[in-house]
Order: sequence, then C-alpha cells, then structure tokens
Amino acid sequence: MLKIFSTQISGLFNKMMEKEAFEMEDAGRLLAQAAVGDGSVFVHGFGEMQGVAAEALEGAEPFPKAKRYEDGAAISREDRFLLFSRHSNDSEAVKLAKQLQKQDIPFVAVSTAVPSEEESLLDLADVHIDLRIQRGLIPDETGNRYGYPTLIAALFAYYGIKFTLVEIIQEYENED
Repeated sequence: MLKIFSTQISGLFNKMMEKEAFEMEDAGRLLAQAAVGDGSVFVHGFGEMQGVAAEALEGAEPFPKAKRYEDGAAISREDRFLLFSRHSNDSEAVKLAKQLQKQDIPFVAVSTAVPSEEESLLDLADVHIDLRIQRGLIPDETGNRYGYPTLIAALFAYYGIKFTLVEIIQEYENED
C-alpha cells in the first residue's frame, strides 16, 4: 500500500506543479507585500490544516514575518493572510474570508476546490491554490478509496509559496 500511496502522492505533486505553479508564484508576490513592508503575514489553518500554520510559525525555517491569527487580532491594511482549509466551501474559512474581504485585506487561500451554491474561497480569495484532492488516493477491494492526504498536499503548496516569497525578499534586499 505504501508504494501505491507514494506513487499517487508523486502524481499529485506533479499535477500541482503543472496546474498551480502560477498561483503559487502569485501567492508569494501577494504575501511579499507584507513581508518586505510594514505588515505581517497571518497564517491560519482550519481543522487538520493547523499543521501548516505550526510549520510556518514553529518549524525549523519559519515563514518570514508570519504571525498566528487569533479571533479579534488587530490587523491593518499592510497585513496579508494565508489560509488553509480542506475544502473551498469550509464554513469557518469562508466566514474569515468574508471578514478579510470586507476589511480590504488581501489573502491567499489553499484548499481543494469544490462546487458550491454559496460563496466559497474560490470566489473570495485574491489567489486560490487548489489541492486537487477529490477523493482518497488508494483503492480498496470494495471500490472505495482511502488515504486523503490534504495536509501533505497543503504543506507542498506552502513550500511552493514560501520558496517564491524568499526569492522575492532576497531580490529586494539585494537592490538596497
């Protein structure tokens, strides 16, 4: 099973690189506005996606100018947000996205795009990165699928964004 999972994860990463590379670059550029300026980058994950926020804030190489978002935190127009959720229609993520949009705070959302009658992160985010995980990766003998690695895919997207951001910061610092 691990070999099948590994093959499927590799395919997922390749698909994300092929289909989401421009969005990851755009996300890095958007977040760089805060990172090279006077703002902060608030990183927030919903559900299991709190793991990405932990990596961004407490990992061996923290995300530049990152802060943990807490409800009611003081935010300014110079700040940017990086949101992670399993699905683009997650009600808590959409609620925060609407607040950010109302306050004119640009943000990046990372989630699996799902059709929705209501507004979703696809409609609200300045940049959306699709995790492209519609179902589990491993088939079982009864036709069901399991192995739903949203956190792994979100970390892959996170690093794609972070690498772009770090390059932008280095270019900016070299100009000075």
